[in-house]
Amino acid sequence: MIRLGTRGSALALAQSQRVADSIAARTGEEVELVTITTQGDVSTVPLASMGGAGVFVVAVREALLAGECDVVVHSLKDLPTAPHPGLVIGAVPKRADARDAAIVAGGVALKDLPAGSRVGTGSPRRQAQLRRRFPELEVVEMRGNVDTRLARVLGDKEGVEHDLDAVILAAAGLERIGREGVVTEHLGIDGWPTAPGQGALAVETRADVSGALKRALIGLDHASTRTAVEAERAVLRKLEAGCSAPLGAHAFIDDGMMFLAARVYSPEGEQVSSAHAQYVDDSRTPAEDLAQRVVDELLQNGAADLMPKESAR
Repeated sequence: MIRLGTRGSALALAQSQRVADSIAARTGEEVELVTITTQGDVSTVPLASMGGAGVFVVAVREALLAGECDVVVHSLKDLPTAPHPGLVIGAVPKRADARDAAIVAGGVALKDLPAGSRVGTGSPRRQAQLRRRFPELEVVEMRGNVDTRLARVLGDKEGVEHDLDAVILAAAGLERIGREGVVTEHLGIDGWPTAPGQGALAVETRADVSGALKRALIGLDHASTRTAVEAERAVLRKLEAGCSAPLGAHAFIDDGMMFLAARVYSPEGEQVSSAHAQYVDDSRTPAEDLAQRVVDELLQNGAADLMPKESAR
């Protein structure tokens, strides 16, 4: 039996079950989910004050290193960019929808909300984007699982206050738990660049993984997704920014070329941006090369002055 470690939220369980099913199909072995509680699951303080989304990762990695499970699944946008001793990302499956989605009471567009309407998000990036595009709206800091966040807009969960007019969430997460039907509008990547790695999963194992599990992970890995998210995460790493930094980055490969765009925000919504493209071939490391060009331009344009001091290079 293969043991797959996962957080216990509905979203984490749903996306881990998909990976478990894929591994089971490739190995012919039963895959058991092992639920792990992380600091991010039990604390209610803002993520940025706890050190960012990496707080969802520590306990899961400790369980993997301790041999309590054989493989773990992370939302890639939550994973710190520095390699972890003894662990490797064994697979990055094909990315789902990378966009953000708005869920708005009454089904109206964000632009049609009246001044003073309350929009919830726990992401510093989304907060900055909202303040830049809709300064007349009130941005509300929030935590909680997806159903709880939705209930604050939809009023469909007993015991949860119905106190928001809209909420911004990842489209991929809503699809994975079967709640995509509540989306009012998808926010385009060009105007709302998302967190590096958003929509993608990371399947992590110990570095000495072998046999059927290793072969299954090789089969599960999606090469173009891995290359794209490596470029996005390289921007984050080269800027020495944390997972919760107000930064959006998106890369994709089309007809042999990789395109990478990134945007850095101040908390109030000021921004600098950069975009580059280059051909992908075996003689280069396209993710690193392209990310470096983007980061150099971002810094030349003043990105370090916009980002919070603890996130800036």
